[in-house]
Amino acid sequence: MHAITIPEPGGPEALVWGEVPDPVVGEGEVLVDVVATAVNRADILQRQGFYDPPPGTSPYPGLECSGRVAQVGPGVSGWAVGDEVCALLSGGGYAEKVAVPAGQLLPVPEGIGVDRAAALPEVVCTVWSNVFMVAHLRPGETFLVHGGSSGIGTMAVQLAKAVGAKVAVTAGTEEKLERCAELGADILINYREQDFVAELREATDGKGADVILDNMGAKYLDRNVQALAVNGRLVIIGMQGGVKGELNIGALLAKRAAITATTLRARPVEEKAAIVAAVREHVWPLVSGGHVRPVIDREIPMPDAAEAHRVVEDSSHIGKVLLVTPR
Repeated sequence: MHAITIPEPGGPEALVWGEVPDPVVGEGEVLVDVVATAVNRADILQRQGFYDPPPGTSPYPGLECSGRVAQVGPGVSGWAVGDEVCALLSGGGYAEKVAVPAGQLLPVPEGIGVDRAAALPEVVCTVWSNVFMVAHLRPGETFLVHGGSSGIGTMAVQLAKAVGAKVAVTAGTEEKLERCAELGADILINYREQDFVAELREATDGKGADVILDNMGAKYLDRNVQALAVNGRLVIIGMQGGVKGELNIGALLAKRAAITATTLRARPVEEKAAIVAAVREHVWPLVSGGHVRPVIDREIPMPDAAEAHRVVEDSSHIGKVLLVTPR
């Protein structure tokens, strides 16, 4: 098969489309003929040499994919050759074929084409596990997501609105904020021109956010704590703003607040399967019913993955950038 390899870490030009051995399907796995995958920030870090795949997993980038079942491995039930699926991966999505633990497979939702379904697994699993399974966002609460126009952000806005939360977003342009508003965001904050702590307090009568989903890390740590409501929950899922920050324990104690930091890629197979099962139960009906949809900026042929990485690194996109397998 063909796949995107990274012979040496570097810029987008480090991504090379070439022939590699086909994956071997093991116990409890399913082989998927990949139709499409999506670009995530983790792929860029891997390309740069900062985020190696977990031991024993595919060396190729790509944390999600969509396609059709090509082979069902030993010990697998509930899936058949030809089924249209999408999958959460530890790696290997930038390829024509990938072996997936059966517990990380999802059926392509009704009304979503098999190619567009590649935009769903990573963002939906990330948002559902962090905002709902960890932070327990409830109807009527205020939710803030940084980077509201990103793949994670556009999904977080929709899911939070679907459960009846009031949604605040930060983004860097008026166009991005307008797209967030179209998805249901109530409070729109341009982080280049406005202080999100002050804007959020004003919009919530001084209360702040009950739940914050943050991809910035150290840069926003202090202000995120300031922006939390009493009994608020901050969930950190990224380090785009650095890894070391100063935490005001007094402010955290005064608010009886909690901070959690999580990753998805390195979790054990059993934990990922539990998240995928929860997504299938709670989110897939919303997608099939048209209440939640993938937001896709563009589709790019997989051999041109370098172009897709440049688009994502430039941060001019809204939603997900897909890579489509040549056929």
